[in-house]
Amino acid sequence: MTKQAEDYYRAYLREKQARDELEHLLEEKTRALYESNQALEEKILQLQNQQAVLMQAEKMATLGTLSAGVAHEINNPLAYAMSNLESLNYVKPVLGGLLSVSKDFIAKEISNDDFITELKRLNQQQSFGFLITDMDELLDDAQDGLRRIGAIVKNLLSFARPKNNLLAMADISKSLESGLKLLNNQLKNTHLICHVQPIPLSYCNLATLNQVIVNLLLNAKQACDGREQKAEIVVKLFSERSFIYLSVEDNGCGMSEETIKRIFDPFFTTKPVGQGTGMGMSIVYSIIQEHQGRVLIDSTVGAGSKVVCELPILEETDE
Repeated sequence: MTKQAEDYYRAYLREKQARDELEHLLEEKTRALYESNQALEEKILQLQNQQAVLMQAEKMATLGTLSAGVAHEINNPLAYAMSNLESLNYVKPVLGGLLSVSKDFIAKEISNDDFITELKRLNQQQSFGFLITDMDELLDDAQDGLRRIGAIVKNLLSFARPKNNLLAMADISKSLESGLKLLNNQLKNTHLICHVQPIPLSYCNLATLNQVIVNLLLNAKQACDGREQKAEIVVKLFSERSFIYLSVEDNGCGMSEETIKRIFDPFFTTKPVGQGTGMGMSIVYSIIQEHQGRVLIDSTVGAGSKVVCELPILEETDE
């Protein structure tokens, strides 16, 4: 081998060694990057699971706040439904007698005269006129009360259900309607003004938006507690250009600049210990962010607050 060939061979060996080292380094870096990516995906999944748990915990805390009002809402229709059904117990013997004597008459086991005599006796025991007019009213009232209870339970179950990520084209006003029904007893002493305009369908999760509305309305109501003037809450839902706007305005205690800066921080609360989780507005912010929207706050200490949720109108293909 000539000297020139030997030099070329040595150069080739150096280049091959450098290339092998570079490939080995690249392989190690790729492996490290893959492992880091896997760890990051696990962390993201863990954070998502923790967020879902926190959201569900906040829902349960909210249901605890609503429990007394919900019990009252259920107790009223339940009371008159039970009362009406108890009233029907008094006419049950007469109805049983009517059916029995009618059966005997059809089977020709009693004569016409005996049949008429028995009808007169039953009519004296309980007026047939009452049975005709009042039974319908008693049954209708009982059914109405049970339907109201069913609607209240349905709203509670819909609100308490864990976040399901069921996105669909839907009318956000349905969430507002459900939230107002759920808070009916909580807001009964509040001057509530609603301005709801027809809005287009949007690709959204009504279950989570329902939680947003309940949190905002509860915060507004609690901000007005203890104030001298009558609590007033103004709710607006409308669309403008390519956005849907939901605003909740109250005449409560208002917030300072420092509070506004921290209002979306997890576990931050201005309520006394044991009266708030500090997750309400943090969850509101998270849900609105998931819908590609934003939350705007305008507040003055002593004058009240206004929270506006701006949501883009999304189609099913817009994610």
